[in-house]
Amino acid sequence: MKFFVDNNLPPALARALHALSDSRGHPVVHLREKFDQGCKDEDWIKSLSTEGGWSVITHDRLNKGLEREVLSRAGLIVFFLDKSWSKRTFWDIAHNIVRWWPRIIEQSEGMQGGAAFKVPYSFSGKGRFEQVKL
Repeated sequence: MKFFVDNNLPPALARALHALSDSRGHPVVHLREKFDQGCKDEDWIKSLSTEGGWSVITHDRLNKGLEREVLSRAGLIVFFLDKSWSKRTFWDIAHNIVRWWPRIIEQSEGMQGGAAFKVPYSFSGKGRFEQVKL
């Protein structure tokens, strides 16, 4: 499974996750490595859908009508960091995303077809996602 980090998270975070998981068959790419920084969400969503095999990590809600519609048809696995991640520092986000990372990989590997999940900031037990309807 390949992982795509949206433009609303730092490229350095994507590079760190890539360094931690690429050797295990899970490359991580930031939007700016694959597309222009100003690329519209619906354009990168369509491109990743065509390629296949991508899970998306985003802090964007992607709730505009067109984005949501394109995303629902794309067949991607999407992890939305919920609102509780918003006012955190870079280091808090980096620490916590690394904590969640094995669960995100596990959830992605267990899915066929598209799905969307909300990732809470708090991690307890095995780490539970909330399924999101697109």
